[in-house]
Amino acid sequence: MEREKWGRRIRAFRKLKGFTQESFARELGVSVSMLGEIERGNRLPTFALIEKMSSLLGISIDELRPI
Repeated sequence: MEREKWGRRIRAFRKLKGFTQESFARELGVSVSMLGEIERGNRLPTFALIEKMSSLLGISIDELRPI
């Protein structure tokens, strides 16, 4: 359940900021398949990856964190 919430938030902010999965994955230094797994809720991102995501998206970790 927690993984799914993270995935939905990450996908929503990624799209809101205009990133494709491919461009976001490239900027993060991960594969598109790994990003897809995270966004679908099959994989939980590491804290280091969450930090990178929030920085790239221009939001705080608290904003990215599921409610």
